[in-house]
Amino acid sequence: MLVPLGTMPHAKDFYTNTLGLTSRTVPAAQKDSLAWFDIGSSGQQVHIAHGPEGEKSSRHPCFRIESPEKLIELRQRIWEHYERGGEAAPREADKPGAVNSGSQGVEYPQRFFARDFAGNRLEFSL
Repeated sequence: MLVPLGTMPHAKDFYTNTLGLTSRTVPAAQKDSLAWFDIGSSGQQVHIAHGPEGEKSSRHPCFRIESPEKLIELRQRIWEHYERGGEAAPREADKPGAVNSGSQGVEYPQRFFARDFAGNRLEFSL
């Protein structure tokens, strides 16, 4: 995931406080240019680096959420941060109870989408 130069604190705020991921220590030489986050206890991580701002991309990670209740909880938390605003707020978020902004079809499990403060697209699914 890429974020504009100078916005790493916003990434840390959004990915820890809004998404609930756990921040990891990065190599000392890269402490101001990278941020790493654990995805639960899965061994998977999200890595954030500085990069140029660009147009909206459809590339995205998909985070598998453990239960329908947790998915609803997370969607509400992201929506509340979107509505509250602020420098670390998502640029877009699917409203709880509304149809998600992705393609529709029986092939897709329950899911929703958001864009973080830098415009990175994120999918959350069962």
